[in-house]
Amino acid sequence: MKRRNAAKFAAIAAASVLALTACDNPAGDSGSETEGEESSDVRVGLAYDVGGRGDRSFNDSAYRGLERAAEELGVETRDFEPSDGEAESAKADRLATMAEEGFDVVIAVGFAYAESVESVAADYPDVHFAIVDSEIEGIDNVTSLVFAEEQASFLAGAAAALSTEEDHVGFIGGVETPLIQKFEAGFVQGVEHVDSDINIEIDYLSQPPDFSGFSDPAQGREAAQAQYDRGADVIYHAAGASGNGVLQAAEENDFLFVGVDSDQYENAEESQKPYVLTSAIKQVDVAVFEMIEAVVEGDPQSGIQRFDLADGGVDYTKSNEELISPIEEELDGLKQQIIDGEIEVSSTP
Repeated sequence: MKRRNAAKFAAIAAASVLALTACDNPAGDSGSETEGEESSDVRVGLAYDVGGRGDRSFNDSAYRGLERAAEELGVETRDFEPSDGEAESAKADRLATMAEEGFDVVIAVGFAYAESVESVAADYPDVHFAIVDSEIEGIDNVTSLVFAEEQASFLAGAAAALSTEEDHVGFIGGVETPLIQKFEAGFVQGVEHVDSDINIEIDYLSQPPDFSGFSDPAQGREAAQAQYDRGADVIYHAAGASGNGVLQAAEENDFLFVGVDSDQYENAEESQKPYVLTSAIKQVDVAVFEMIEAVVEGDPQSGIQRFDLADGGVDYTKSNEELISPIEEELDGLKQQIIDGEIEVSSTP
């Protein structure tokens, strides 16, 4: 497995400054096609996770990588939206349709596609498949793009602990799955590393197989309001599009919000920006771009590609300088300790 170094991550991420736009495609297997100025024969299809494009988080990060590939590599791209509550067969059909239509690269965003990728990829050995957030081994034409979410979440927890005035913080997960529990685990460890006496609220919006917790801003707002009413004054979410409701509650109640996956300070409304403390990001956009780039260059990836703090694949953001500057030195110190192995962050609660 070929590991990208931190310098390359930084360079690509810095160049990937693209405005996030809400998705104007209807739900289902419809998409938009784009093509870069430099033409390439490679065609790339991307299937979104629950919540779709416009979540200001996970899916939008993948979209930035797709857009960058179109603009810089000249590949033809098309993105596909899921339907709320769709059956597993719909996911498999979506991936198979892309393969049948001649897409050279098919990218599935989210662990919910794991079963579908495994079943479909075997039928199309000449198509390069990738899945974000799930580990699939033993299939030569599948690349798994996975991240150390717990490490970035540790820093989010430390930031929350250093910023709370009530010694009371909260975590809101979209759906209680092993992946989202990694966010919870890291956050709790970060909080407790700073001050084990801080009270931590933990709520999940839905339980599998109900994945609506990733696409329900109203429920996110309600859960955040309840945590605030119980005393939490800094709340971290790992809830996809539902996190937009958490941010709304932060603005309405004057508490601090910690974003996830994308830099949610950058894509927040102007009135919301003062409440965004930081975001625990993972460079899904960079991982998607690099996977496509490798195919274009004739050296496709395969197997499991892991990204963590050491190589810049995950991190915390510093966009809100007013809030982060007073604690930046301490957070950077903790970050280095994780990289050096002095702090080991568990991926389970």
